[in-house]
Amino acid sequence: MIKAAHGVNEGVARTHVLIIVQNLPVPLDRRVWLECQALVGRGYEVSVICPKGPGDPGRQQISGVRIYKYLPAPQARGVLGYLLEFVYCWIRTALLANKVWRDRPFSIMQACNPPDTYWLLARIWKRRGVRFVFDQHDLNPELFLSRFGTPTSLSGRAQLGALRWLESQTYATADRVISTNESYRRIAITRGGIDPEDVTVVRSGPDTSVMRPMRPQDPAAPGGRVCRDLRRHTLVYLGIMGPQDGVDTVLEVMEELVHGRGRRDVDAVLMGFGDCLEDLQRRCTELGLDDVVTFTGRAGSELIARHLSAATVGLCPDLKTPLNDVSTMNKTMEYMAYALPSVSFDLVETRVSAEDAALFVPSGDVAAFTDAVESLLDDPELRVELALRARERAAKVLDWSPQSAAYVQVYDAMCAVGEAPAMVEGFEYVDLDDPDALRQFVLARGPA
Repeated sequence: MIKAAHGVNEGVARTHVLIIVQNLPVPLDRRVWLECQALVGRGYEVSVICPKGPGDPGRQQISGVRIYKYLPAPQARGVLGYLLEFVYCWIRTALLANKVWRDRPFSIMQACNPPDTYWLLARIWKRRGVRFVFDQHDLNPELFLSRFGTPTSLSGRAQLGALRWLESQTYATADRVISTNESYRRIAITRGGIDPEDVTVVRSGPDTSVMRPMRPQDPAAPGGRVCRDLRRHTLVYLGIMGPQDGVDTVLEVMEELVHGRGRRDVDAVLMGFGDCLEDLQRRCTELGLDDVVTFTGRAGSELIARHLSAATVGLCPDLKTPLNDVSTMNKTMEYMAYALPSVSFDLVETRVSAEDAALFVPSGDVAAFTDAVESLLDDPELRVELALRARERAAKVLDWSPQSAAYVQVYDAMCAVGEAPAMVEGFEYVDLDDPDALRQFVLARGPA
């Protein structure tokens, strides 16, 4: 058990929170790791169950967070493969939850989707008084529609129906729902039937005190080399490489710039992994781009910082789909944190994030996307203008700090921490929304 430090609320020092995430290991999952740090900073005890990353141990303690890890399932292919993956991960998580409880009973369980399967585990633990927070990272029915379109077969309709049912059960089980943006919050209220007071928006904002542009002190020194050919502009992509992420557009843009328009001053770095990585690498070879396109695979924070600091333009190739249009793209905000101008297909929530700090083109128009990229390559003043806007917005509007406060407040409210003091008999509250009333109250203090 951790002890309450200076400035930490004593009322939460004994509350233990278990966070479940299946999509990525922790601390690689940036959002979940920031949530863990916010809770620890507030005085909560935090344990996490997640899959192992390459070389990870089964048990870690990092910055006050206990992390329990299991071997990830083999890469899923087809409906049966995904079903086996979900069952395997669910069982491994359930067994580790028992282990966590034996080490230290927990009061609140948070599950981060996808998938929407941990509501059943939450219901089991509710019998012991454990409350459930649903941290909704994705809309799985929309993900299905984005990848496969509206189903026409009986099997497809059944799969979509199952996803909607799983989502509905997760909503029905949750004591509180955390949404990544207002679009997700609206769906939780309308489709999920959640009381608006029980849905809180916590955007996946970057910690701009850490995610910020860097220049090497000595480019020639070991570890100081800039991550690019200094004779070229570098385009960068950061994120998952799944069918719905549109990363093949990056290769189409590079083919047009290099082979179609004859540019010899541009290369590209693609950071991330996913179901489509091998297909993208094969396609890159087919297009004759291997000498100007680099795939890094899984990228840690240091590699990300190096590449985003050295790049010229960030790429957001996500097509307008039922999922992408209402999802907040972490890469957009991460580019902005590094003062990196970007080009994006025109999506509702990406506009909310970037506003006028990015160039937007119609979804699917690769020629327009390429034109926008080239306009940034050839116009240094435009790059500077967008970069300054991006960094300012990231630091002042999108930063994790206010999101952290909103996130922790969800837990404080569940634990009855920080509630307003009871009214004192014979007194009434000053109207803080009335400046004149507050002014008169202040002036009335002291001697009459």
